[in-house]
Amino acid sequence: MSAMNALRDCPAPGKLNLFLHVTGRRPDGYHLLQSVFQLIDRADTLHFTLRADERIERITDVPGVPAGQDLVIRAARLLQAEVIRRTGRTPPGVDIELEKILPMGGGLGGGSSDAATTLLALNRLWDAGLSQQELMDLGLPLGADIPFFLFGETAFVEGVGEAMQPVDAPDCWYVVIEPGVQVPTASIFTSEYLTRDTAPVIMADFSGHYANRNDLQGFGKNDLQRVATRLFPPVAEAVEWLGAYGDARMTGSGACVFCAVASEEQADAVLSGVPSTWKGWKAKALDRHPLLAKWSTSCEA
Repeated sequence: MSAMNALRDCPAPGKLNLFLHVTGRRPDGYHLLQSVFQLIDRADTLHFTLRADERIERITDVPGVPAGQDLVIRAARLLQAEVIRRTGRTPPGVDIELEKILPMGGGLGGGSSDAATTLLALNRLWDAGLSQQELMDLGLPLGADIPFFLFGETAFVEGVGEAMQPVDAPDCWYVVIEPGVQVPTASIFTSEYLTRDTAPVIMADFSGHYANRNDLQGFGKNDLQRVATRLFPPVAEAVEWLGAYGDARMTGSGACVFCAVASEEQADAVLSGVPSTWKGWKAKALDRHPLLAKWSTSCEA
């Protein structure tokens, strides 16, 4: 067992879908996707403190998310059960404190990222010894985005989210708008307006798009955006407004809208004009998950 009894200031970064194509649907109902997932430096923060008993507790209230349904708690319990299965010992319980700034229902993967950070941190605190791939396999049944955050770098993603390859993406800043609505993922994927037949691309198509370009015009599209803007007008309004400054598009199943800009100064200039009814912020593209990149400075005991 680790000599550490706590890990604090553990980041759970958000992600942007630089494009998102729905290429088909499996017999079991899961949609087949292609996307590039880009980590950004805006993040939730988690703190973990071991307990004297075996209970796993979330000590922070998250409005609208009962602790038992929280992916953070479910991930921790899943890993605890896996340690018991592998070793016969029960690791100590843990108090989990969550500082949440990524919006729920925003398409930024916040809940999945929180769960991934939980798996990374507790694998370390408990000396569980699971490999990166084993953690990814463990997290996949909880949520299709969790393996990406454990993969921990910009990725070309296929299938239902489980097939990933590292890929280079623009080194830029992003302006992100929260249009003030939550978009339930299920309402998008079950919509009669969703097309599921976009022609597949290959990773070289994405890479080649940016190879000799000085601008940040995005690759492909987000197939879910047409549905979300139809069902949730504030998303459409945000896309139209931000489109005056670049190639604005929705991330994930929404509701957040983003566009790439070349510099932090440009991001600040755009943000200065964001209507007061919305929340806007800037984020830098990340090459790698900060926990995987620098444990000693990103998550200190």
